[in-house]
Amino acid sequence: MKIFYTKKFEREYRKIDKDLKLKTESREKLFRKNPFDKKLKTHKLSGELDGFWSFSVDFKNRVVFEFIDKETVFFHSIGSHDIYS
Repeated sequence: MKIFYTKKFEREYRKIDKDLKLKTESREKLFRKNPFDKKLKTHKLSGELDGFWSFSVDFKNRVVFEFIDKETVFFHSIGSHDIYS
């Protein structure tokens, strides 16, 4: 699976602490194997983010992403639920 990172995602990722970066890397490995693994709690978003998906990094933080096709994904944002607004 190819994952591309938007500039916004890269900016947000640089700002998060080291522990969250390690958790995110671990979740990304799991995501690459199976984007719908139960541990990720992957779900479709609605409203203004219709067409986007999200998975959990930990209890508080999420990654918002978009499927382009079966093998291509764009990571758009990372952070708490505030990223949904």
